[in-house]
Amino acid sequence: MGKEIKTIQDLPGVGLQAAEKLIGAGYKTLEAMAVASPMELIEAASLGQVTAEKAIKAARDALEMGFETADKLAEKRKLVGRITTGSKEVDALLGGGIETQSITEVYGKYASGKSQWCFETAVTIQLPKEKGGLAGNCLYIDSENSFRPERVIQVAKHLKMDPEKVLKNIFVARAYTSDHQMLLADKSDEMIKQKKIKLVIVDSLMAQFRAEYIGRGTLATRQQKLNKHLRTLMKLAEMNNIAVLVTNQVMQRPDILFGDPTAPVGGEILAHASKTRLYLRKSKADTRVAKLVDSPSLPDGEAIFRVTENGIEDV
Repeated sequence: MGKEIKTIQDLPGVGLQAAEKLIGAGYKTLEAMAVASPMELIEAASLGQVTAEKAIKAARDALEMGFETADKLAEKRKLVGRITTGSKEVDALLGGGIETQSITEVYGKYASGKSQWCFETAVTIQLPKEKGGLAGNCLYIDSENSFRPERVIQVAKHLKMDPEKVLKNIFVARAYTSDHQMLLADKSDEMIKQKKIKLVIVDSLMAQFRAEYIGRGTLATRQQKLNKHLRTLMKLAEMNNIAVLVTNQVMQRPDILFGDPTAPVGGEILAHASKTRLYLRKSKADTRVAKLVDSPSLPDGEAIFRVTENGIEDV
C-alpha cells in the first residue's frame, strides 16, 4: 500500500519546490491537478512530461475520477442554482434563470443591452434564493471599461436593496490586455472561496483578443489562447458551482444573403464552450429581444424585455 494522497505534496514526483510553484500557479487542490493537462503542469512547475502524467493520474485515482452512473449526475444537477435576469419572460426562456456550473454567453450589436445584463445580475445574485438570487457576491472582469456603478445603484434601489452594501459585494477588475484578462480568471479561484462569489462576469470576452490578434495569420494563436481562457472559466463554474456570464461582440457575415447576417465572434471554440447562448437585439423604443440560440436542455425560443433606468424588466 502506498501512502494516502490527500494534498498535492503527496503526489508522486511533486517535491516541496514543485508544490510551491504549482500552488502559486493556482493548482492548490487534487481536483485542480486532476483536471489539468500535462502541458499546463510542465509550464507551471517545470515538471517533466512523465512526472506530470504520473501526478495527474495519482490525483485522479485518489479522487476516484472516471465513469459514474447517470443517477449520480442527476443528483449533481439538483445542486444547480439559478439567477434571475430581472425579467420573468427571460427567466422562463432560460428555464428559471442563468444557471450555475456552466458558461452563459450573451451576444449582440452595440447597445443591444449586453452590459445591462451584467449590471442586473451583479445585483440579483445578492438576493436570497426565494427572490431569484443565490445570496452570493460577484466577480466582474471588465475589458471594455464599461462598468458603471451608477447603473448598479439604480438597479439596487429598484429592488429595495442597500446600494452601498450591493457595491461592496461586487469585485471589479479592469483587464487591459488578453493576457491580463486570462491572469485575472486564473487568479480568481482564491477570491471565489474567500469572498463568497457565486457569479463571475466577463464583459466582454472577446474585445481584447480581437484588438490584439488582427488578420488570419494570428487566428490560430488567438483561438489557442481563447480555448485556454474558456477552460479556466468552465473549471471555475463546475468546480465551485457558480455561474459564469460572458458578453460577446458580433460581426456581419457577407455570405448570408437572406435573414440576419449577425454572427458572434470567437468561432467554434466559443460556440462549444458556452453551454447557453443568447442573441440580443434592439426592438422598438426601450424593448429588446433575447433569442435562445443554443442550450443542451432547453428549446429555442424568444423573450421580449425592456431596459429602463430600473434595469431589466418585463414589457
